[in-house]
Amino acid sequence: MDTDQGESPKLPASAGGLGVHAKNAPITPSTIGKRFRDFRPLFFFTVVVPTLLATIYFGFVASDVYVSESRFTVRSPAKSTPTGLGALIKSSGFANAGDEVYAAQDYVTSRDALKALNQNSAFTHAYSSSSISIFDRFAGIYSSESFEELYRYYKKKVDLRYESSSSIVTLTVRAYTPQDAGKFNEQLLAMAEATVNKLNERGRQDLVRFAQREVDDAKLKSQTAALALSAYRNSIGIVDPEKQASVQIQMISKLQDQLIATRTQLAETRTVSPKNPQIEVLRARAKSLSDEIDNQLGLVAGSSKSLSSRAAQYQRVLLENQFAEKQLASAMISLDEARNEANRKQAYVERIVQPNIPDEPLEPRRLRGILSTLILGLAAWAIISMLIAGMLEHKD
Repeated sequence: MDTDQGESPKLPASAGGLGVHAKNAPITPSTIGKRFRDFRPLFFFTVVVPTLLATIYFGFVASDVYVSESRFTVRSPAKSTPTGLGALIKSSGFANAGDEVYAAQDYVTSRDALKALNQNSAFTHAYSSSSISIFDRFAGIYSSESFEELYRYYKKKVDLRYESSSSIVTLTVRAYTPQDAGKFNEQLLAMAEATVNKLNERGRQDLVRFAQREVDDAKLKSQTAALALSAYRNSIGIVDPEKQASVQIQMISKLQDQLIATRTQLAETRTVSPKNPQIEVLRARAKSLSDEIDNQLGLVAGSSKSLSSRAAQYQRVLLENQFAEKQLASAMISLDEARNEANRKQAYVERIVQPNIPDEPLEPRRLRGILSTLILGLAAWAIISMLIAGMLEHKD
C-alpha cells in the first residue's frame, strides 16, 4: 500500500503493546507511562511490596539498638630510643605490643569470652527478652537455643576493629537497652585487660624462670667443682702444688748454695791442712746436703707423686672450679638482666575511650532503610522490565 508523502509508516505492535522497532523511537512521557501500565504487576511486586514491608518493619517492628563503644591499646615500655624513622614512630618511649593486641582481640570474639559473659545466662536473657522484636531477638524465628547458635548471634552483636596505623582497638557492643550495651562492653574490656595481664605475667615468669634455672644449674656445678678441689687438696695434703713447688725450688736453691760453700771449704781445708779433723765433718755435711737436694728434687719432679705431676691434675680441678664460678657469675648477671627485662616488657592495656552508656538508639536507621528498599526496588523493576521487553522484541 502506498503511503502519503511526509507520513511515517505505522509500527506493527508486538505482544505487550511495544513495537518491534520501538527501541529506535524516542522516549517520551507517554512511552514511560505505557511501559509502567504494561509492567504494573512487576512494579507492584518489586517496588510496592518490598517498600511496604520495609515501612512496616522499620516503622513498627524493628527494635531500637543501642551501641556502646570503647577504645583501647596495648603498650609496653621500650628498651631504648631508636633513631631515624623508628624515632619518629616510637618517640614516646613506648612500643606497641602487637601480639597481646591480637590475643585480646581473638579472646573477646571467642567462645570462652561468651561463656564468661553468659554467666547465669545474663547474655541470653538480655537478648531474648520479649520486648525485643521477634526478628531481632535470640532464638526468635526458626532459631535454636544451642550454644553454637548463641555464638553466631554473639558475633553479630560484638565487633572489634584493629587499626594498624594507630594501634588502637575499637570495641563495639550492640544491645537493646543502654544498660546492657554499656555493661557488656565494660565486661568485655575487663576480660581483654585480664587476657593481656595473663599473657604478660606468664611471659615474665617464663623469662625469669629460665634464668633462675640457669643460676641453679651453675650453683650446683660450682658447688661440685669446689668440693672436688677441696677433696683433692685434702688427698695430697697440699693447698697449692704450684706454690709448694716454688717453695721447694727456693729451698733447693739454698741447699745448693750451702753445698757449694761446703765443698769450697772442704777443698780449701784439704789444701791447707790435709790432716785437719774438719775434713770429715765437711765431707759428711756435703754428702748430707747432696742427699737432701736429691730428695727435694724428687719431691718436685721425677715421680708420680711429685709436685709437678700433682700440679697438672691440680690445674685441671682448679680450672673446672674457676670455670664453674665464672659460669655462676654470668648466670646471676643474666638473672638480674632477665628480671629487669621482665619489668621493662610489662605490657598493659591503656583505655583511650571508656565504655559509654548510650542515651539514644543509633540503629536501625529507619528512614534510610525504607529509602534504600525503595531505590533498590525501582532499580530492580527497571532492569527486569528492560530485560523482559528486550526478550519480547527478539521473540517477535
